[in-house]
Amino acid sequence: MKLTPHEDYLNLVKIWPSIQEYQTLATKHGIDDVFQDNGGKLLQVLLLLGLKIVPGREGNDASDSTGQEYELKSVNIELTHGFSTHHHMNPTIIAKYRKVPWIFAAYRDITLQTVYLLHPSELEPYFTKWELKWHADGKKDINNPKIPITYIIEHGQMVHGTPPDLSVKRKKRVTKKAAARGPQNVGGFEAD
Repeated sequence: MKLTPHEDYLNLVKIWPSIQEYQTLATKHGIDDVFQDNGGKLLQVLLLLGLKIVPGREGNDASDSTGQEYELKSVNIELTHGFSTHHHMNPTIIAKYRKVPWIFAAYRDITLQTVYLLHPSELEPYFTKWELKWHADGKKDINNPKIPITYIIEHGQMVHGTPPDLSVKRKKRVTKKAAARGPQNVGGFEAD
């Protein structure tokens, strides 16, 4: 077996210095890896809104020049229309979430579309729902409940961009697994 670089590898080598420069900028702002945990998107929102990262994984995400902390969330609307929250949602996390404003950034792939600000009172219906569910399920942590982007658009204050058009979606990609299966015959019609 012989492994050889793809023809696009030279293009990657050519643009890599710019990517490294991007990482250097991110490191300056407390982001260790632009390719992990939405680091590149986080950097863009931090710089756009004049925020600083709050170090550590347990607290809130960022703070402004007055010291006000924020919870930051982002979503790629090409993949989903709900913002992820926390993998172990419980009353302790909810109490933390009730103390700070939230910033929601909607992307189409890697292009920032819009940023919304919501205060804890505007998110209270979700906090209450999650708390009730946690108790009803025998004090079992909730795995990553979502907040729909439609709720954010309806209740939030847009601080950047324009409302995203959620009806527009690029053509679905064909995965290697789906391509290997070939077209599927469903009810007399071929389907992906």
